[in-house]
Amino acid sequence: MLVQICVGSSCHIKGSPEIVELFTKAIEENNLQDEVALTGSFCIGQCNRTGVTVQVDDVIHTGINRDNFKEFFEENVLKVIKNERV
Repeated sequence: MLVQICVGSSCHIKGSPEIVELFTKAIEENNLQDEVALTGSFCIGQCNRTGVTVQVDDVIHTGINRDNFKEFFEENVLKVIKNERV
């Protein structure tokens, strides 16, 4: 799975460094280092949205922040990986 976090100026101001930290920690806590490639990406083209833009494989998600990160990670990373293992 490829997870790209926008680190362009707009998302940087909206908190992308914190989202990178949260992703890094969640990946390590769930032992997903071999299954999730975490990268930064410059503008994904959703700058007018609130929160940080994150692309998981080919799906773009907007509005990611500290408050909704856990739910986002569970639904869009953990659940997807679990389904791929079945």
